[in-house]
This record gives sequence, C-alpha cells and structure tokens, in this order.
Amino acid sequence: MPDLPPPKRPTSGAESRSGRTAADRPRRCRRRRRAGRYAELHCKTNFSFLEGASHPDELVQQAARLDYAALAITDRNSLAGVVRAHVAAKEVGLKLLVGAEITPSDALPVVLLATNRAAYGRLARLITLGRRRAPKGQCRLTFQDIAEHADGLLAGVIVQKTNGRRPNTEAEEQTAGDHGCNPKIGTSFPRAPCSSPLDLLHRYRDVFGDRCYLFAELHCEAEDRWWLQKMIRWAAEARVPLVAANDVHYHVPGRQRLQDVLTAIRHGCPVAELGERLFPNAERHLKSEAGMLRLFADQPEAVARTIELVDRCRFSLDELRYNYPEELCPPGQTPLQHLTRLTWDGARRRYPQGVPEKVCRLIEHELRLIEELRYESYFLTVWDLVRFARSRGILCQGRGSAANSVVRFCLGITSVDPNRIDVLFERFVSKERNEAPDIDVDFEHERREEVLQYLYEKYGRERAGMTAEVITYRPRSAVRDVGKALGLSLDRVDTLAKNLENFNDPDGLEDRFREVGFDPQSPLGRQLLCLVQELVGFPRHLSQHVGGMVITQDRLCELVPIENAAMPGRTVIQWDKDDLDMLGILKVDCLALGMLTAIRKAFELVRRHTGRKLTLA
Repeated sequence: MPDLPPPKRPTSGAESRSGRTAADRPRRCRRRRRAGRYAELHCKTNFSFLEGASHPDELVQQAARLDYAALAITDRNSLAGVVRAHVAAKEVGLKLLVGAEITPSDALPVVLLATNRAAYGRLARLITLGRRRAPKGQCRLTFQDIAEHADGLLAGVIVQKTNGRRPNTEAEEQTAGDHGCNPKIGTSFPRAPCSSPLDLLHRYRDVFGDRCYLFAELHCEAEDRWWLQKMIRWAAEARVPLVAANDVHYHVPGRQRLQDVLTAIRHGCPVAELGERLFPNAERHLKSEAGMLRLFADQPEAVARTIELVDRCRFSLDELRYNYPEELCPPGQTPLQHLTRLTWDGARRRYPQGVPEKVCRLIEHELRLIEELRYESYFLTVWDLVRFARSRGILCQGRGSAANSVVRFCLGITSVDPNRIDVLFERFVSKERNEAPDIDVDFEHERREEVLQYLYEKYGRERAGMTAEVITYRPRSAVRDVGKALGLSLDRVDTLAKNLENFNDPDGLEDRFREVGFDPQSPLGRQLLCLVQELVGFPRHLSQHVGGMVITQDRLCELVPIENAAMPGRTVIQWDKDDLDMLGILKVDCLALGMLTAIRKAFELVRRHTGRKLTLA
C-alpha cells in the first residue's frame, strides 16, 4: 500500500482557494518597524530540489525578522517556489524580488532578476527553453540563450573558487593568474571551456551593460580576504559593480545538517563519503546587515549596493494577468455572444417541445453572472473539449458542483436536467465567494490522452500545459533517504521504513522506532529522528496533476516556466493547483474514469445484440 497523503503543511497563504487575481486580493501585510539597508540577492528555497534546506515562507519570515530591505528568491533554473514566497512576503510586508539562478553549459552561472513584467516573461521563457530541451528535471542552456532573453533582466554573475588557495608568494600569484576558481555549478554540469573568469565576466558585461553585476560571496573561510581582493580586481577590470551576496541555502545555521543530508541524497552516497562536495561550514544562511558588513569590512559599499538592485526591481507577481483563450469565437462575435447563442441553441435541442419558463429564467441568471465574472471564454473552452471528445466517440461527463449549471446542461457538458430537479448555480459559481469555478470533466480512461493531445495541438506547447503536482517527503520516504544518508545498513533502513507504512505522524516516530528495536534516544537515533522530522513535507520533485490543464490566450511560458514530464508527449508547468489558486489562474480538469470506458463497452454490446443505441443522458 502507498503512503497516505500527508496533511497540508500550514503556510501564510490563508486565502489560497480564492479565485481572484493576485492584484485584486486585499493585502494583509504586517506593518514592519523599518527596512534595513541590505537585501539578500542569491537565495535558494527547497524548490531547488535536494539543495535548498528551507521552505520559501521560512526564508521570507527570517528575512523580515532581520529587517531586510528585500529578499530575492533565485532557485536553480526554476520559478517553482516564488508563489509561496510571494504570499508569505505579502503577509509580513517584505519586498520580494523574483529571479532564478541560471546555469549555462558554456559560461559562468548567473542570477537573473526581473525588473518588470516584460523581463519576468523573458525569464520564464528562458527557463522553459532550457527545460524543454532536456529530460525531466534537467535544464540545458547556453550563454547565447541568455543573451537573447537579456532585456530588462539584472545579471549577478557568480564566480566560486574550487580548491582555490591563496598563493604563497608574489611569483606564484602571477603564475596562478585567474586559476583556482571555477563556476561551481554541480557535478552534472560541465566546466565552462574558457579558463578565465574575467573573460567570461566581460561576455556578460557586453550583453547586459549597466545591468551587469559581479556577486561576491564570502563564507568565513581562511582565504576570504584574498578572494575578496581578487573579486574587486575582476570587477574593476570588467567595469562591473561588485555586490555582496551569500548563496543562501537555508534560513538559519541549524539547517546545515539537513542540507548535508540533501546533498548526500542528491549524490546517492552517505554523508561520510561526500568529501569536498559538502559545504565546509554553516555560513550559507540569511545573515544580518551587521554580519554582512563584518564579512565585507574591506568593501562595505558592496553590501550597500544591494539596495541599488532592489530599487531597480519593480516587478511583483501581483502584476500577472490571466487571459483565457478567445479564438473559439466566430469572427465578429464576442465570447459572451457566442456562449449565449450556443446555450440557447442547446436549450432548444434539449427541450424540443419548448424551453420551460423555469429553465429560461435559470439561463438568463447564469449568463448574467458569467458575464459579470468574465468566465465566458472558460465555458467555451470546456464546451470545445466536450465537442471534440463526442466527435471522436469518446464518452465524457461533467461532475461535481458543475451539475448545478443549466448552461453546462445546454452545452452538453453535463446530463442533469435542471427542469427535473432544483439546482443552485451559486454552488458552482458564486460572486460572493469570489472563487474560480472548478470544472471537472471525466473522459474514458483509455482515450483521455487523445483529449489532452488535442489541447496541445490546438493551443501549442507555449500556451497549454498540465498543472504540476509537488511530490513531498512523507515519514516513510524520509526515513529511507535519511537513513541511507547517515550510513545505516539497508536492512535496518528497510525494517524502519516498513514499520511506517500508512503512517503520517512525524511526532509519533519515536514509538515506531522502538517497536523495531531502534533506540530513538541513542546519538544516531536522535539525529535520524530530528532530520526525518525536518525533512517531512519537503518537496522532492515535480510530478503532473491527474488532469488539470492550464490554457492561456497569451504565451503560458511567459506566465510560468513549462518543462517536460516523464510521460512522453506531456509538458507541465512549474506551479501546482494551490499556486494557481493564489494567483487566480483557472485550470480545466480533464480526468480519466475507468467506469466510462466500461459503460461505452456496455453500450456497444447492447447496440450489437439488440440494435438499441443508448446514451448517458
């Protein structure tokens, strides 16, 4: 039996189910005492899977406690965590910068920050390009790709030393030159072919101009002062400003142990065997302004300059606007006019003896509310899906509260006759609740893929994508991965994990450990217990929703990055249904139902043996 789904991790987004656009929702920001003069510009959440060791809201709340002027969320080749951070930032009144760390195969890694809505769209499109080129979970980009999407983006170039030590003599310094430093991107990424970081920095300067910066990151290591002087020299020679950052992976130092475990899981080996793949200390946490000034005592202006980037970034996710496709309308008609005509035509087909007065009143009422809430294009898209399925002989049926809609009955989406029962449209669409309608349509499970591929073909991969599903750690999977990372034998890990089947209470792990003879109070037991409890609820990877499709009038890939799914022919956006709800983005649930397949086969048998043709109505 698979693990039971865990309870939702509480976040600051209390209004996650609202269908309003992000800009329409009332701000519930806590008034902050003051804003400091430092902003962290290079920060990964745990949506940099198996790298970041803190949730987005934990990072935001810690930044607010430290009185940051702003916080940039810059996950690796991803925007998957920005919506959660956005909601948390509004709660505490913190300015959030939206960006990503981009890792090209032929250049230094770079943090790109969106200054406005157009720049955000180019960043999302750039990530989509790299993700669509690569298998699921990977991203392949080049410097040329970055250059083609550079307009409006701020670039913070990253140079990290790898095995770099300070030369002992002036002669050795001259011989070493710019060696001893590399783009430290990860073992799965190749080293940039150009050996000189200065040459690579010049390339970024040529593309980004005065929007190019060099990020200096110090982590209390022995050669920090020597390394900072080297960065100062490179910045001067390339004519780019030097900016302080910290390559943040967790919100407080106490998460270093968990970050070590995540690194071990990522590399598939115990922590004890990681060697130099581990960070040498716990310094990649959010530091106070005073702490950063101590690190950069030789260059305090690098800390102050972070505010310059904050002031240049004016984009907020509140600016995102979602527009449903409108090409289903015939020329010269608005979506509402087309929907109205289709509804009355359908009503006359449903009631050939004349449309009852009760149904006429319901149709007029529903159409007025649909017009007021501007959902007409949404209804037309679902109608088009059902029309396509019926043209292919695929059984389909609307489900849930949508059965309360007489418009959907007239469009043929549902088969519940409103003249025979009392229906309440407001159970489906309500102005007072201000929630987006949830339209679920079941299709035969053996042929649902035909419907999904129809959407991809009709709207294109840049305008349609499946909603993501965030796969998170549960107690059983967390015990398996943490146990292996700590070096427990496979049989011991297996015994512990099997005792957690269908178990979802991290606070009750001690009793489960004792049941199989594992002492939770031993040093190893305490360490395992603590790390598992921290890891439960962490995102492990993105999967695909059971059938939620997002379709847009404009480019979807400029609203949210799109990537390949594991299943051939599928592409998935980087946001899940809760993220979409936060921003007021609508989806259509195209679900697979095995019983519809059974019913169709039963209909076929009845027709074959009796000549009688049955339908769902």
